[in-house]
Amino acid sequence: MILRLLNFVVIGVLVLAAAWVYRIKFDATVQAERLAKLRGEVRHERDNIAALRAEWGQLDDPARIEALAKRFLQLKPIAPTQFDTLDHLPERPQQDVTASTDPIGGLIGDLQKPNTPATTGSIPPAPAATGAPRQ
Repeated sequence: MILRLLNFVVIGVLVLAAAWVYRIKFDATVQAERLAKLRGEVRHERDNIAALRAEWGQLDDPARIEALAKRFLQLKPIAPTQFDTLDHLPERPQQDVTASTDPIGGLIGDLQKPNTPATTGSIPPAPAATGAPRQ
């Protein structure tokens, strides 16, 4: 009787172990399929990036840009007479920057310097010695 009960328990444990192994195998298969799908998506995106870089290389070609500029912009070549030296430039006019023309400059100009010496902020400055003892 005990052997028969022991045989049923062992068979039950074997069935549970087989079910557990099957579940692990099934989960591994699902994960492998998911990984294959993700690798395919990554490969697809890399191909798209390569195609976009190739298109960018074509669009950024200087010869193409020059042809488009000649076709649509109707630019004229620069004549040497268009250049001049800096000594022929007029003098810069003297302007007083006021708050009416430069509101931020006016605010900065109105600031006064503080009467206290600069401190680090962590230790207050020592009081000036007046000769009277402190109490």
